[in-house]
Formats: sequence, structure tokens, C-alpha cells
Amino acid sequence: MNESLPDAMLDDVADRLGRAKRPLFITGAGISADSGLPTYRGIGGLYNDRQTEEGIPIEEALSGHMLARRPEITWRYIGQIERNCRDAEPSAAHRLIAALEVEKPGTWVLTQNIDSLHRKAGSKNLIEIHGTVHRLLCTACDYRRDVDGYADYDGIALPPACPRCGHPLRPDVVLFGEMLPAAALTQLARVMDDGPDLVFSIGTTSVFPYIAHPVWWARQNRVAAVEINPGETEVSALVSHRLEMGAARAMAALWSRLHP
Repeated sequence: MNESLPDAMLDDVADRLGRAKRPLFITGAGISADSGLPTYRGIGGLYNDRQTEEGIPIEEALSGHMLARRPEITWRYIGQIERNCRDAEPSAAHRLIAALEVEKPGTWVLTQNIDSLHRKAGSKNLIEIHGTVHRLLCTACDYRRDVDGYADYDGIALPPACPRCGHPLRPDVVLFGEMLPAAALTQLARVMDDGPDLVFSIGTTSVFPYIAHPVWWARQNRVAAVEINPGETEVSALVSHRLEMGAARAMAALWSRLHP
């Protein structure tokens, strides 16, 4: 299938979405491509198998081990990610998914992205499984704050100190080698226990088991699963419907069918 996707496929998916009460949208870097963010490898999708200025792999620079040993290195590259995300606006796909949540309160989003664009678009039933670059946490106490205007990343000593206890702050993101947040996993388990009645996989290669799992679940439970991705992925053979197109174009086409 290619960009000349038959209207019949879109009609079928739109009909299923119109009847769904608990759709689950799983999203990756591809949904933010229309917001101007790159989709290639690395936290935030900003690095492509290259060495850092320090001559180490980017996965090592953006690891929990490096944050503990040399936090200034991790902060340097997290800062680069934040600057790339700073001026990005939600795409049509982000906004339309948020609009669907208004119409269908049972809608949930599971995203790998740390760019906060789903939240900015208005999604509230949101599981940011890898965290967000726009929140800071203390490494010692329970202090946390959302980044206001992103000024925290400009002109600060790295790493910044917690104003409460003086220990280093860190971005609220899951670095390489770290465990996923328990609260996010618990919420995902609740969503799956409730039983989504339609699953979308949008803009993700689905290489992580916890991202592919809802698609496997849909197949096992005979629930329709839709993939929106121009390329083939780990779940392409599992879904019931493949829309080989970009996220914004696909979501706009579905929305127009639901709201003629």
C-alpha cells in the first residue's frame, strides 16, 4: 500500500473509530514530524548513532549512569533536546487526538515522546511513558516543577541545584538504562484492563515490548488495530489495518469522515 491509499480503508477505519468508546493511541516520534521534530534514533529523536563531543556514544551520554557520574554531560545533551522541542507546536494529529478525547472521554494516549506536544494540544488521558523534558525533579528529595517558558535550560549552571535541598536536579525523562516509571506502568495496566475497543499505532517502530504489547493484545482479543506509518515496523504484520501515510494526513482524513 502507498500514498494512493484506497478510500475504502479510510472509510472502514473512520467507521470503527466513530463507534469506538475506548480508543487507545500509541504514538512515537513520527507523530511529531509535522511539528518539525526529527524522527531518527535517540531520546527525543535527535541523534542518529553518532559520537558526542566527548567521543562517547549518545546512548552513554544520555544514560542514568552518566547522569550519576558526570551529570553535566547528560544535561548538555538534554538541553539540546529541549532547545529543539522549545518552539515546536502540536501537529494536526496531536490536536485531532485531543479533540477526539473531548468527544470520547474513554480515549487514551500512550506516547514515547518527551516533547509534551500531546499535553500542549490538550490531551489529558495521557501516559508519557518516557517522561517529559519540560519537568524537573530533584535527585534526592520530592521537589519537582514544570519548566515555565523553558527558561530553566538557558544560562544555568549544569547541573542545576534543587532550591529545597541543594542536590542536583534532573529532567523527568527515562534515560538509557533506567526503569520505566511505576506510575505510568500502573496507569497503562489499568487502561489495558478496561479493554480498549480500538488500538492505533502512530509514528512508532514499536521496537520496545511495552509499546508493541497493546497491538499484540488487540490481535489476541480480536480488537481492530490500526497502524499509521509510512514505513514497515515491528507490528505491521499484526495490525488489521495499515495506513501507509503520515500521521497528520491520516488523522485529518479520518476526522473529515467523522465530521463531514
